[in-house]
Amino acid sequence: CGFLGLFHMEIIQERLEREYDLDIIATAPSVRYEIVDEEGAVSVIESPSELPEDGSFVEIREPWMRVQIFTPDEYYGVVMDLATKRRGELAGQEYPAPGRVVLSYDLPLAELIVDFYDKLKSGTRGYASMDYDFVGYKPSKLVKLDVLVNKQPVDALTMIVHKDLAYGRGQ
Repeated sequence: CGFLGLFHMEIIQERLEREYDLDIIATAPSVRYEIVDEEGAVSVIESPSELPEDGSFVEIREPWMRVQIFTPDEYYGVVMDLATKRRGELAGQEYPAPGRVVLSYDLPLAELIVDFYDKLKSGTRGYASMDYDFVGYKPSKLVKLDVLVNKQPVDALTMIVHKDLAYGRGQ
């Protein structure tokens, strides 16, 4: 399911549990990745559990988005910090009017869909807005992060993360 933000997701989850007596497991959203094998063949995986064991592929490509963030210029630093922490690459900036700035970033889709919008809104007191378009797939240093419950991997909690961020996400 897609939601309008984390708060909206929590409301829907609470209503499903209360009104229909359901036990809900909320997992992180995932995106499609491209895998290139030794022969150069490209295949698409839609779930982190489909990622082959390490060494059986040459590279992993992840989808990247061009994100345009419209904000008052007083939140320039907040937006830049947020995008940089999400592996964003500054693509440009414009000043369409006094006191307003449009920052363009290239961001991995996986970093964008989790809680980027919520963090953007809270960091700018609700003044920032954003728009995004698909740029393409780019190779990245990604690894599969398995979450173990009672020493057994749980497929629903498995995720693909950047190698440099794997330890922090695992904690």
